Amino acid sequence: MPGFDNLSPQIVLSAVEAAFGLQLQSVVTPFPSYVNRVYGLNSIDGNSYVVKFYRPERWSREALLEEHRFTGELADEEFPVVRSLKDVDGDSLAELLLENGNREMLYYFTLFPKRSGRLFDAEGDEAWLRIGALCGRLHTVGGRTTSKFRQIISPESSTAGHIETLLDEEVIPRDMRAEFLEITGRALSLISPLFTNVPFIRLHGDLHRGNILDRIDEGLLLIDLDDMAAGPAMQDLWLLMPGRYGEVGKEMALLAEGYENFRPFPWEQQSLMEPLRLMRMIHFIAWCSKQRYDKDFHSHFPDWGSRGRWIQELEDLKDQISVIESGMNPSPDS
Repeated sequence: MPGFDNLSPQIVLSAVEAAFGLQLQSVVTPFPSYVNRVYGLNSIDGNSYVVKFYRPERWSREALLEEHRFTGELADEEFPVVRSLKDVDGDSLAELLLENGNREMLYYFTLFPKRSGRLFDAEGDEAWLRIGALCGRLHTVGGRTTSKFRQIISPESSTAGHIETLLDEEVIPRDMRAEFLEITGRALSLISPLFTNVPFIRLHGDLHRGNILDRIDEGLLLIDLDDMAAGPAMQDLWLLMPGRYGEVGKEMALLAEGYENFRPFPWEQQSLMEPLRLMRMIHFIAWCSKQRYDKDFHSHFPDWGSRGRWIQELEDLKDQISVIESGMNPSPDS
């Protein structure tokens, strides 16, 4: 997947100034972000902004605009989220075309007003009630219509696609491919029936607590809808939990209490927690495969692709399948 080797600070400044009609100070502050590139900027009149350059070829223009429309719908409902600013042409998504080796690379980027806050620390009953209310409001808007261009989080769609990617890119050691096929085939057979007749809504898609800011006197703020997707509501809920299904009864009950101020809680989807965890594990392996040629990738994941790493990946998948099977077939003493 293409990277950002040719995206210099001066190019960032020039692109944002031209697209949004701003005069910016010369300082570009990188923010922690691996998949995309995110920078803090300041205008000469004292306003602060955040610009996000999306990783090329990851999302289509239609998919990115669908994310922006969802964010806009949320903002219109006074949901705590940051809406993209419009450029000089009235669009929320700007474009930058750069030479990259022997070809041209198209970068999509968008600009936000900067909003600060500390990472939300989910400690105490009140914190879980607040998270639940946030999710309930999010899913109330997300459930109003469907997504056409974003990823669908289901075994047959996303997970099967990730497995196919790993096989096509031939990153699995040859003598482990048969075992990988056996494990993943077993996984799909096990979890696919659990998603039958489960309603799908628009989701944040990556709603862990690191994507929730707590702003003093202003409440919670949801950030980074870059992984917006369609799927079961539980996808946005299980990631918030501090443990596995069966270990988080108190937290889930409190979250549900806050959630149900806005919409019915999907209690019937609790059994999807561990299947969704398994799907995320496969998703992450495929994500690493796509990133493996990025110059920064191996500084973050130095042993990825090694034989030892693949042995561990397969063991982790088998362990997670066992967890799911034990939940489906509890022992007589449980």
